[in-house]
Order: sequence, then structure tokens, then C-alpha cells
Amino acid sequence: MSAWLSYVKHSFFYSLSVFWIWIMGLQWISFMDFTWYEETKSIVWLTITFVALAEMLLPVKRMYRLFLEAVVIIYIVYRELVRYWVFTPSGAFADRVRQFMDHMSPYVWIALGAWLLMVLSALLVGTKRRILLFSAMNVIAFCILDSFTPVNLWREVAWTAFAALGWLVTEHFRRFQARFPAGWRRLRKYPLKVFIHAAVLFSAMFIAGVSMPNVPPTLTDPYTAWVDTTGGAGNAADVSGELVPAKESSSSGYSRNDTRLGGRFDFDYSPVMLIQSEKRSYWRGETRQIYTGSGWSDQGGKSGYEEVAAGTGLQSETPRAAETEKLVQTVTMLSDQVYPVLFGAYHVSEIKQIDKPDGGKILWDPQQSALHWSISTKQPQYPKTYTVESDIPVVPEDEIRSKTFKQLYGSHNVDDGYLQIPKDFPERARKLAEQVTASAQTPYEKIGLLQNYLINNFQYTNQPDLSKKTSKDFVDGFLFEIKEGYCDYFSTSMVMMARSLDIPARWVKGYAPGLQQMDSDLMNRQSGDIPDGGTYTVTNADAHSWAEIYFGPYGWIPVEATPGFNMPLLTHAEDSKPVTAPEMEEEPEPEVQKETQAAGTSEGQKGLSGAAVAWITASIIVLFAAYAAWVMRIPLRFFLVGVRKGRKLTADQKVIVLTERWIRDLKRKGIRRDSHETLRESVKRWKREMPILSPSLDPLLALFEKARYSPAAITEDEWKHVRALSRELREAIKKTEDLAA
Repeated sequence: MSAWLSYVKHSFFYSLSVFWIWIMGLQWISFMDFTWYEETKSIVWLTITFVALAEMLLPVKRMYRLFLEAVVIIYIVYRELVRYWVFTPSGAFADRVRQFMDHMSPYVWIALGAWLLMVLSALLVGTKRRILLFSAMNVIAFCILDSFTPVNLWREVAWTAFAALGWLVTEHFRRFQARFPAGWRRLRKYPLKVFIHAAVLFSAMFIAGVSMPNVPPTLTDPYTAWVDTTGGAGNAADVSGELVPAKESSSSGYSRNDTRLGGRFDFDYSPVMLIQSEKRSYWRGETRQIYTGSGWSDQGGKSGYEEVAAGTGLQSETPRAAETEKLVQTVTMLSDQVYPVLFGAYHVSEIKQIDKPDGGKILWDPQQSALHWSISTKQPQYPKTYTVESDIPVVPEDEIRSKTFKQLYGSHNVDDGYLQIPKDFPERARKLAEQVTASAQTPYEKIGLLQNYLINNFQYTNQPDLSKKTSKDFVDGFLFEIKEGYCDYFSTSMVMMARSLDIPARWVKGYAPGLQQMDSDLMNRQSGDIPDGGTYTVTNADAHSWAEIYFGPYGWIPVEATPGFNMPLLTHAEDSKPVTAPEMEEEPEPEVQKETQAAGTSEGQKGLSGAAVAWITASIIVLFAAYAAWVMRIPLRFFLVGVRKGRKLTADQKVIVLTERWIRDLKRKGIRRDSHETLRESVKRWKREMPILSPSLDPLLALFEKARYSPAAITEDEWKHVRALSRELREAIKKTEDLAA
């Protein structure tokens, strides 16, 4: 045990260095999360953790320690490969060894590489310059990878910088111990003070960092400058809602992921499909139900889907309009892209014909009324042509307009998911929806007012000024800060404002109608309306999103809230006059962590909330105030006694106050003074019972008697000496207790 304690004591700074290297290693595991298998991540994590513990705690020669580490790493690889079913061991020991050797590559080499990097970093990086160079190389590598990979690495950079700072502090104390051993021995007597001062310093830096305002950079980093010169965008979003890093794509198109909305994009006019239809329509793809504050989450897998084939009627779980018209559309794909859905007008009721590739299945989602395309082959293909029939609702506008909340929703069960609002959804967005619709009485009228408010008070642009956004909520940032955007901003705001009024709504994505092809007769026509129907060319620039509102027995009705787009349903001709923004009460800016473009944070990246920062700041202030009061307890005691006496204490009085204090300390330890004894008699008895206290008690008694009885005045140095003697007395008492134990 003594050998182990001696090793831990003499390798303290080396152990701390290993700890900081371990933290940096965890950041690389975090970065590899999107490429490594689960078993690889587990093996590397266990490897660097065991190596760190072994280097810090094993008091054996390095050669033996390295051998033990290698053996344990091989065992870790074996156990994790078995645990993750990479292979199943069977047979005799020799058979198991052979099976392991057949499957251990490349896992064992990755683990041994991580082990080698850990040990070499701890041995070779031992000066301030090397620590700075090593840490800078890690940070620069993360910054480059952040720019050229789809992974956001600002957290990894922050943790690496934190570990580097801790490593530099460790190295500073190591050098201090080597150069000033006497000073180090004195500093070791007050570990709590050293720790608290370091914690306050780190906390101050943390608070300053998270409280920094969102300021655009003066200098642009080389990558962004290069992208701008080549005509790219810093961040891109496809029209239907996917935030895509500029390194992946900067053009419009049908999104694959809607969990993070926002950003900017460029229009891509490459053709996607030709649609023959007798009526102009929006070509519906998928819907989303759960709003997260930054985007829309997926709909929980395919457990509720039904596999269907051509010629089968498609039934929906939600009501449809009582009066509908049949509309047949033939889709011919012009792109080789594989989409997760089949597109159709409104709600598809039947698949008439489909050119289905091998390995593909059609899945029907009756709740969302969506046709999904599922591929089971390694070379996925999408149908080149298909024909679907849709039920287009004939909306009885005058009838719906008069229906109250009770009439629409009283006898119709509504899925709570379509009224879902995040707990931290900003209150001012709710209030805005209430004020905009204050003059309306029915759900239909309220939706009309919301629709016109969004269309007439916000500007459409594919390059919104994202530097204005400080709110962590996507809708709140659009309504109150950015105030411009494209369809995702308008449609998501429409859905969430409707839900805040207890009107069921969902988010839909697909394509706008596209360009209608006209023959020479139509082009030469001098007057009259152009017929609504024909062939429509749909491009990536037509990717779009909109809202669907549930009106009880009338079903789901699409609503367009984006300026410049026109849907033939629910256009509210009577309410088409502009709606001005209502006067809003001034509210304090939301306290949220600023998202810094220069640091590479994305528009949807969440950080610490303002409330969390405020609580952390208040806690640090309270703890530091308590610590300061504890450190200043003696001067504070003098001040309070002086207040009671009505004057500042003299040096003599300070000695008396300190004497009363060390007598109380003795009493708490069970060393009592009898009521009939003078202090001299008590001290004489204490020394007889505990001789170890004599070196402290004799000078303390002498200074007390001088302060109380002698005409000579106590000097400042003498009363301060009483404090030092009191500390020595407490240490002597502690030694007495240890001996007794």
C-alpha cells in the first residue's frame, strides 16, 4: 500500500497529463461516431480508458506495465467482438484463438494504434511549447474536418481547448515544484484554496465564453472565402427543409432530413419529373408531425405501413371531404434520383399502374395518406413511370367558415400529436397568433387570418440574413428576428401558430406544380384563360413545403402561407386584404446561448439556455461568496465584535477574541476548561494530559496574559502570530486524535 501511495504521489503530474490526453482522445472517438462501427467505438473507448487508468495507478516498471496493457487490450478486443456478435467462439481453446485471429483485423490494429498514441503523447509532450503545439494541431484538425465533413465539431474543439488549458496549468505546477520545492511544500498545505481559485478562473472563462454576443467575423476563414469566390453559399438548405452544409450541397431539392431547418440555398433547375394531369396541383410527398424547435422529426418507423400493389384501393384513417373529384396523374421520372415516396396530388386513393423495379415495395401509410417507396437491394432503383388516382376535395368554404371549434372537433377524435408543441416554445409566438386572430371566431377564419398575416408581412428569399437570429427556436427566430425566408419558414410557422390556437395541423413537403407545357394553339391564344391541365415539368427548384389543417368531418385541407405561391384550395378570397402586424408588448430578449457563425455552429445547433447560464453564474457567485466569507472569517469576526463595542478593535482586543476562539476549538474537541480554573491553570493541566500541545499552548498563554494584564501594548505582528499558533494547535490536536485512533 505504501509503495502504491508513493507511486501515486510521485507520478501525480504525469497522471494529470494522461487524464487531459484521455479527454482529447474522447473527442476523436466522438468525431468518428458517424464512420466507425459500434464495436470499434467501444473497443477504442475501453482501450484508452484502461491505458489511462493503468498509467496513473499501476506502480510497476514501465516495461511490465506496457506488457500488461497489451494483454488487456487484446482481451478487450476479444470480448467486444464476441459481445457485438462479430464472431461466436466455439470449440477448444485453440479453435477459439484461431477464430479470434480470423476476425480481429482491423479492430486490434485500431486499438493498438490508440494505445500507442496515448502512451507516446504522455511521454513526449512534456513542455509548455509541446503542449501548445500538440493541442493546436488537434484544434486545427477538428476545424478542417468541421469544414470538409458533414460533422459539426464545435463541442470537440471546446473540450480540446479545455483539456489544453488544464494541461498547461498542470505543467505550470510541475515546473513550480521542481524550481521552488520549499514554496511547493507550503502550497500543498492549502489544496482547497488552490482548487477554488482555479475553479473560479475556469468558471469566469466559461461564463465569458457562453455570454459572448453573436458578432459576425471581421475576417473570413479561407474555406468560406473560397466557397464565396466560387459562387457557393456558406450554408445551404434545400427548398423543402433540409439544412445541408455547403460542402455537401448548396442547391434546392427534395429533402431527406427535416430535423434541422433553416440556412440558405441556390435554385437548381435540373428536371425531376413530368406529370400529366387534368388539373394543376401540388405534388404531395410526406408529412411530419413532431416539431422539435429546430425542425421536424420522423414518424417512428414503418410498423404502421401496409404493403400495397397496383389496382388496390387506398383507405385513409382520417376523414376526407364529403364531396371529391377524381384526378388521374401519370408521373414520368426525368432524374435517376431514388426518392423515399411516390408523389401525387392531394391524397392518393389508388395506384393505377407502376413500372416497379425488382426489389422495390410500395408501402401505404393510412394515417398520413402517403405512399412510401422501400428498397431492399444494394443498387436501389426508382420507378420510371407510374399512374395514380387522387381524391381532390371540393371545399364548401361558406359551410366550413361558420363551423365552431365544438362542431368541428367535439365529436371527432384528434390525435394529440397534431397539437404537439415543445415545452420551451416561446410564449411571444403564442401571443402573436392570438393577437393576429383575435377578430375571428371560428377555426377557418383564424386560419385565414394567419395565412394572410404570413403572406403580407414577411418577405420571401432563398438567402435569409441568418445573423439576425438569436432565438434557439426556428419559428420564433423567423417571426421576430429574421422576418424573411422561404417555404420552410412560412409553412412551419403556419403549423405551429395554428397549433398554439388548438387547431390540429401538420407539415407537408413535396413539389409545387411546376411549369405547364403549352402547345402552339395555347401560345397563340389572344384572350381567355389558359386551360388548367396538361403536362407539367417539375424541377428541383419546385421543391416545396406547406401546411395541412384538420377540419374535423371535412378532413385535411392544404393551406399555402408562402408569398408567391398559390394553391387552388382555401385561398380565402374574402380575407385577401393585407393584415398588418399587431402591436406587441415589449418583452426581454430570450437569454439563449449565441450561435457563432465563425465557430462553425449550425443554425439548429442547441447550446446552453439562458436560464442554465444564469443558474450556473449565480451558483458560482454564491459559492465564491461563501468561500470568501470563510477565508475572511477572522477579519469578519473582528468587524462584528467591533460593531457591538461601537469602535474598531485594538491589537490587544484582537488577541483576546482569538484566545476565546481557540478555547472554543479545544472545547469542541472535548478538551474542556473547568469553571473554577484560570486559563493558566487550565493550560497547565492540558499540557500534563497532552504534552504534544505544549509548543503551542505556552506562547498562546503568554500573549493572552500580555494582552489582558500587561501595560505593554500588543503589536500587529504579535496578534497575527496568535493566528499562526492557533493553526499549529489545531494540527497538534489532530495528531493526538490520529495517535489515539
